[in-house]
Amino acid sequence: MIRKCLGCGIKLQSTDNQKLGFVPKHKKDADLCERCFKIIHYNDAKAVILKENQNKIIKHVQEDNKHVLFLIDFLNINEDTIKVYQKIKTSKTLIISKYDIIPKYIKPQKIINWLQDVYKIKEDILFLSALKNQNISSFLNYLKQNNIKEAYILGFTNAGKSSLINRVIKHYNLNIKSITTSLVLNTTLDFINIKINDQLTLIDSPGFTISNSICSNDDIDFIRKLNPKKYIRPITYQLKPNTTILIDKKIAITNLKEKNSFTFYLSNDLLLTKIYHTKFNMKSLEYDIEENSDIVLKNIGFINVKKPALVKISYDYSSSLIEIRKSIFK
Repeated sequence: MIRKCLGCGIKLQSTDNQKLGFVPKHKKDADLCERCFKIIHYNDAKAVILKENQNKIIKHVQEDNKHVLFLIDFLNINEDTIKVYQKIKTSKTLIISKYDIIPKYIKPQKIINWLQDVYKIKEDILFLSALKNQNISSFLNYLKQNNIKEAYILGFTNAGKSSLINRVIKHYNLNIKSITTSLVLNTTLDFINIKINDQLTLIDSPGFTISNSICSNDDIDFIRKLNPKKYIRPITYQLKPNTTILIDKKIAITNLKEKNSFTFYLSNDLLLTKIYHTKFNMKSLEYDIEENSDIVLKNIGFINVKKPALVKISYDYSSSLIEIRKSIFK
């Protein structure tokens, strides 16, 4: 019988400590691989780049033909994450995770209407927070009402997949070891079947990774900043021409025309600095922004711009981080 790590799902082995799934021989009966043990007890682990790509994971899921629960957190809604969601052709539900970070005045129905309009989402959309135990009972009732007895939990790294499963385990007071969770890229390395009860089995999966990302794989301090622990507090700047907001010394947003309102929906742990010059030793692109649009910084958040604008965005990354979309705010 093949033994797998109960934390990340990887096959356990005791022959090579440089390979995934390693367990020392004197701990051969352990339930956790060395990597998961270090994450849990020492918060110490390096990111892992999985050989499996998105298409292989999606192909496996679709061949199994079970329902898919796809998690995207509010700050990570963009054309890249939605495109992966749209690739899934089996029955599915979109879950907006980390519901607790969304400002209270942005009502769920407004988000649903906007997702249907801008990203053409046709399936059911749910909202929950595993961290704050919000809407977990409603989520479980939804599964029961729709006769969903087995479901894959899919989503991008740090969307909260494993946290959701752990919350369900806690909800039922099950004597099951929790799945390993952390900010480390690809904490979950293989599919993990969790039998909740006779009526429900949830299958955790490796997280997808966004290709156009500002995050380096092992920059845990910056990844931690990007993942807010409290609800986001939008910050509005009235920017005069040639005024720049520098985001954590990594991305520069410069207003090139008349005075305009820019509201930043980002993790409040990110440092925003106003400066009065427009020259940076970084790649720069200019964007014509229509009235009331969002500038999406993929994997980071978005900026709402009220009036038409010409904006220069500067950053030191080869891939495009930027999407311009119709705003959620009317």
